[in-house]
Amino acid sequence: MSSRKIFILLPDGVGLRNFAYSSFVEAGQKLGWEIIFWNQTPFDLKKLGYAEVKLRGKPRAFTDLVKRAKIQSELDFFTQEFNDPVYQTYKFSSSKNGVKSRIKNSVVSFLVAMNKGESGVRRLKKMLRNAEAGSSFYKSCKTVLEKEKPDLVFCTNQRPVNAIAPLLAARDLCIKTGCFIFSWDNLPKATKVIETDFYLVWSDYMQKELQTYYPYIKGEQIKVTGTPQFEVHFKKETQVSRESFFAAHDLVPGRQYVCFSGDDVTTSPHDEFYLRDVAEAVRQMNAKGGDLGVIFRRCPVDFSDRYDRFIKEYDDVIVAIEPLWKKQGNAWNSILPLPEDLVLQSNIIQHTCMVINVASSMVFDYVAYDKPCMYINYNPAGIDLEKDTCSIYDYVHFRSMPSKNAVLWGNAKEEISQNIQAVLEHKTEAVVEEARNWFERINKNPPQDSINRIWKALDSLIS
Repeated sequence: MSSRKIFILLPDGVGLRNFAYSSFVEAGQKLGWEIIFWNQTPFDLKKLGYAEVKLRGKPRAFTDLVKRAKIQSELDFFTQEFNDPVYQTYKFSSSKNGVKSRIKNSVVSFLVAMNKGESGVRRLKKMLRNAEAGSSFYKSCKTVLEKEKPDLVFCTNQRPVNAIAPLLAARDLCIKTGCFIFSWDNLPKATKVIETDFYLVWSDYMQKELQTYYPYIKGEQIKVTGTPQFEVHFKKETQVSRESFFAAHDLVPGRQYVCFSGDDVTTSPHDEFYLRDVAEAVRQMNAKGGDLGVIFRRCPVDFSDRYDRFIKEYDDVIVAIEPLWKKQGNAWNSILPLPEDLVLQSNIIQHTCMVINVASSMVFDYVAYDKPCMYINYNPAGIDLEKDTCSIYDYVHFRSMPSKNAVLWGNAKEEISQNIQAVLEHKTEAVVEEARNWFERINKNPPQDSINRIWKALDSLIS
């Protein structure tokens, strides 16, 4: 088989777990691909034995402002097109601190005001491309591609502004391009910043979403592959014994643990109070003869101290196991996972009986082990409310649920212990089954075959 060369474009750390820490490279090499990471993360992929070319340069400052305007204008268009105000909830306030921030916000507001509706969104997309075409970053990318001559440039996610110039350079050199839509909730949020020849998606459901929001994309441009995100859960060699896991993390032998998985501060600004409520419920169950604990896994990009007081107050039941991520810069996207974190996360799941959180995709990680998830669906009392937690479940991606019975619902603080007890008494089989149906709707089945499907799709792009 003749060798084909692929550039895996890593504009940020989002794609590391899927494409560098999985079996993706090894599977491709067996098929005869020469694989080179075009890497703009601080992570040194040579440590893993992978070939890499550093992606040098950065987009123009104006390009990022156009991107922000495009997202806002597109969300306004979706609101009008689908007669649904939920798209407005995907807008986030920008910093107003300092003169520069206020000037940038004014530019974005002006661009949005001047580019409304479908035609306005099209103009902003063209403006994005034109902002990067001919830039020094674009020229350096083009030089690299002229030297390396890959057959395909494949971007690991659809949203980074610094992916625009490399993909434009590839297009201008008639090199085929592809992109992976990296998360199940991304498309309704108008985060598709880049344009490529082909798109790889998780499921038939996501293919329909992609064509709903971007009807100019033809069916033959979309490949349904699933995601490598869940591959680790099906690798027996990564699982450690209960005894070893408990000893490594100072857990109480014989105790049953639930997992509380934290959310980022934007999604769940009151998350620490939910950890407190779970710990309180567990403590009360223990007072009645139970032997339970809580493993707390924080959101990997949350380095705040907001949980600390409750971890200390409930140290008889809470054990915090920190994610194995490393901050390698000042920007949020420079917080990168280490390869060991995949194994850690999968073993936390293996050795807990359920997961509790606010609206997290961890429901799918747990159902891979036939274990249920409980979604918290109430607002904590006695605080100044920054966000209505219940409103999160109105987001578009939760409409993919086959029914509301795919998770346990904690609609009040008092229901936490009831749901935990149902899990302990093995009364949640129907919930797990419905969660499995949900998983199969949003991710192609079987999930462990996603990498083979991705390589088959990539083969077809250049054949």
